[in-house]
Amino acid sequence: MLPSVKRTPRIALHAAAVLLTVTSASEAAADDGAGPFGVTAVAAATRQNARVGALFDGKQHVCTASVVRSPHRDLIVTAAHCLDDSDDLVFVPGYRAGAAPYGRWKVRKRYLPEGWSTGQSEDSDVAFATVAGDVQDVVGANLFATGTATGATAVTVTGYPSSRDVPISCTNKPTAHSRTQQRIECPGFTGGTSGSPWVNGDGRVVGVLGGHEQGGATADVSYSVVLGAEAAALYRDTVC
Repeated sequence: MLPSVKRTPRIALHAAAVLLTVTSASEAAADDGAGPFGVTAVAAATRQNARVGALFDGKQHVCTASVVRSPHRDLIVTAAHCLDDSDDLVFVPGYRAGAAPYGRWKVRKRYLPEGWSTGQSEDSDVAFATVAGDVQDVVGANLFATGTATGATAVTVTGYPSSRDVPISCTNKPTAHSRTQQRIECPGFTGGTSGSPWVNGDGRVVGVLGGHEQGGATADVSYSVVLGAEAAALYRDTVC
């Protein structure tokens, strides 16, 4: 299995990557409007960003996850490799500077695609989990969207590096890495950011950081599975 380069804590690979204090410009709408694109900044403490949180295994921050809409209002999406090793995961939406402003939510049932469960295929590195309680009622949720053409619009990626106590965010337009994988150029996405949602301007999750090289071998380029038929079927099975 490939090393979980964006899961485990590690020193930033590019110390020169600039993380700016967020402004309205640096969180440009994830569409074809004016940028700046490809700039990573500390994410503002907004209602939208509260839907994204850190995944903890005990006291260790291991990944990122986000709330997506579901009938039972208790569903999060992350990378499949984030759910492999621990039975004691806790989701903390809006985590910032050691605080849990929207509570700590115990991860309950996990839903992994067959391609990951049987062979840990990098093309199946997306998964869902339920939490103990109606987290969607507390922080809201984004729509999980499959079948979206890669690069049709820009997306905003928000995640939690293990080396930082605040989330970071970057907007850019994804490009195709292969038929089944998409990539995005955004600096500073180091260990802990696996599972970060790629959200377009309509509030739809069209990617989840993971996939190729379990998210990417460098901090400057990240990957996601192209959310297609397998992801759609998994979502349907999860919410039934």
